[in-house]
Amino acid sequence: MTTTVDDALEHGGEFHFFQKQMFFLLSLLSVAFTPIYVGIVFLGFTPDHRCRSPGVAELSLRCGWSPAEELNYTVPGPGPVGEASPRQCRRYEVDWNQSALSCVDPLASLDTNRSRLPLGPCRDGWLYETPGSSIVTEFNLVCANSWMLDLFQSSVNVGFFIGSMSIGYIADRFGRKLCLLTTILINAASGVLMAISPTYTWMLIFRLIQGLVSKAGWLIGFILITEFVGRSYRRTVGIFYQVAFTVGLLVLAGVAYALPHWRWLQFTVTLPNFCFLLYYWCIPESPRWLISQNKNAEAMRIFKHIAKKNGKSLPASLQRLRLEEETGKKLNPSFLDLVRTPQIRKHTLILMYNWFTSSVLYQGLIMHMGLAGDNIYLEFFYSALVEFPAAFMVILTIDRIGRRYPWAASNIVAGAACLASGFIPGDLQWLRIIVSCLGRMGITMAFEIVCLVSAELYPTFIRNLGVHVCSSMCDIGGIITPFLVYRLTNIWLELPLMVFAVVGLVAGGLVLLLPETKGKALPETIEEAENMQ
Repeated sequence: MTTTVDDALEHGGEFHFFQKQMFFLLSLLSVAFTPIYVGIVFLGFTPDHRCRSPGVAELSLRCGWSPAEELNYTVPGPGPVGEASPRQCRRYEVDWNQSALSCVDPLASLDTNRSRLPLGPCRDGWLYETPGSSIVTEFNLVCANSWMLDLFQSSVNVGFFIGSMSIGYIADRFGRKLCLLTTILINAASGVLMAISPTYTWMLIFRLIQGLVSKAGWLIGFILITEFVGRSYRRTVGIFYQVAFTVGLLVLAGVAYALPHWRWLQFTVTLPNFCFLLYYWCIPESPRWLISQNKNAEAMRIFKHIAKKNGKSLPASLQRLRLEEETGKKLNPSFLDLVRTPQIRKHTLILMYNWFTSSVLYQGLIMHMGLAGDNIYLEFFYSALVEFPAAFMVILTIDRIGRRYPWAASNIVAGAACLASGFIPGDLQWLRIIVSCLGRMGITMAFEIVCLVSAELYPTFIRNLGVHVCSSMCDIGGIITPFLVYRLTNIWLELPLMVFAVVGLVAGGLVLLLPETKGKALPETIEEAENMQ
């Protein structure tokens, strides 16, 4: 008797003890992925800074000034962090050793208007107003070197892009389990090496390596859990796997608050990855992959193990397994199939733009919070909390209202929130936090829905290819976002929010051009995909 994998799971248990155990273990991978994806907020925190002057330091010793008093005689910054100016990167060019200078107000004897005093380049480093440390304060990634902070975050997204582009082949060629354990080991080792890196260059190299393997490991965990559960549970399990990422955001905020020094923070969030190597004894290989490799005997052994764990038994007639995909004619997918016909071409372009938008707004809002927030830890925590109701709203609406309208509304809410945030006065901080949380909730919903809908719009033989190509735009967006946020804030602190608003509103409008997929069977052929309404 020939039986499909889903038939075997119906007999052995679709979501019982074994699947719940696997979900818990693999969700820990999603939690641990958080510091790599958004850790730049704390690792790369840029505090208020001023140019250091040895002359001021010597006068401070002679006059007995406190550090705060010493800062009074450096060139003042222009105000909020992010609103940079050339003055912030310079120092007063005066002779601090002349005897005419008093300890009360030494610059007053030179000129009553400090703006007329001569300025020179900052040659002796900077003074940072922070009790902790970040890669910015340690490697002086400010002023002329500020672009190096952008490069640091972009490097991990370059790694994401390359890693996710190759993960499909690697996992299909060598198996989910071996690939997962390899990425875990490399991720853990490179994370520790980054924490002890002596130079910026070495830190950048290890950050890139982390990017190459970390998202790949996260994706393999997603693939495994969806392959272990029955068909009716895959969507819910996939959404809650992403909810685990949100739990990681809350944990990261607490750990970063307790450890304000970036090396200790990096070391602490990396160490748990070594524990995941124990999964060698806990997680079996995917039976779907084994069957695709004609290893039916091993797949049957795993199904029996699943059934035993779930307190069920497999029927004796279940002897040969096949994949659902084997039932039809084998077709070879091509990149041209994604743009060859008009409807699929439209779907591809809109999905690519929405993946790009979701990444830019999600990462961009988090990075902008690090620049504009008064209490970065508290605001990060609050904004992460709203991702929980976002996930539940997705679950409640997509099967009742449909995919298209909640998806469009979430993009529009995110864009409108960004637009409103840019014009809220600074003294209404509570209102800014509420609007920012609405924006974060909207883009979180959009991110989760685009993951779901991407797989529902393509015919079977190009489904994996289509999702893979469209989702790669997510990493392209992540590469661009740091430069977009950190460079535009030099012009106006709220300018990135204006860009996010336009991008989000356009995405919401484009979504309405896609067909509704609620209650519809997945298309099997190009013709079926073209006829979707």
